[in-house]
Amino acid sequence: MLANIHSFESLAALDGEGLRYAVFFTGCPLRCAYCHNPDSWFKSSTDMTAEEVFHKARRFKPYFKRGGGLTFSGGEPLLHASFINELAEMLQEEGIGYCLDTSGGVLLTNEVKEAINGADMVVLDVKFYEPDSYKKYTGGEFDNFIAAGRYCSEKEKRLWLRTVVVPGINDSEADMERYAALVNDWRYEQYELLGFHTMGFFKYENLQIANPLVDVPALSGERLEELQRYLDKERQALRRLES
Repeated sequence: MLANIHSFESLAALDGEGLRYAVFFTGCPLRCAYCHNPDSWFKSSTDMTAEEVFHKARRFKPYFKRGGGLTFSGGEPLLHASFINELAEMLQEEGIGYCLDTSGGVLLTNEVKEAINGADMVVLDVKFYEPDSYKKYTGGEFDNFIAAGRYCSEKEKRLWLRTVVVPGINDSEADMERYAALVNDWRYEQYELLGFHTMGFFKYENLQIANPLVDVPALSGERLEELQRYLDKERQALRRLES
C-alpha cells in the first residue's frame, strides 16, 4: 500500500508527548479558513510504502523515551487509516508507539477506529463548537468531529485537545465558555489554545489560491494567555458543578 507524504520532521517536540518523528500526509477533507499549511491539501511527488516509512522512522528509536514515538499528522492522517494500520503492525513489533494529530474530520469507519485504537494518544483539533460555524470556516461536517471525540473518550484513549483562536472569529470569553461546555463530558488530559498566526500566508501566494483571512492580524500572546486562563477556569467550574 502506498501513501502520499508531504514531509517528515525528526525530533519534533510539539506533536505529542516526548521527542517524536512526525509523518505529515497530504490530503485533507477540510478547508479551514485559518489553515497555515494549504500546501498539504495537494499531492506531493513522494509516494511511499508503509515499510519505507517504517525504516525511516526506526532509525530514531533511541530518542523515543519518556513517551516519545511517531506522530501522524497532515493534512489529515486518518484519510490514510489503512496505511497507518499496516505500518502500526511493524511499529508494534519494534516497540514503537504512535500519536494521531487529527481534526477528526473523516467518517468513523472501522479502519479509522482501528487506527485510533492502536494509537498511544490522540491530539484532536476542536475547531468550532457548533455545526454552522464549523461548516462556514472549515467546510467539513461537525458530526464527524463529534463522533471522533466521543469515540476517543469512550475508549478512554489518551486525548489532548487543541483550538486555534482567530481574532474576530472565536476570540471571546463567551466562545471559551462554549468550547468548555462542548467537551465537558469527554475524558481528556489537557486543552491547549493556539494563537492564529500569519507565517503561512506566503504559501497562499505561492499556490495562487485565495487566502480568506489575509486581512486578519495574528493573535497576540497576551490575549492568548488571557483566554487560556479563562478556558481553564471555566472547565474547572463545570467539573465542580458535576461533582
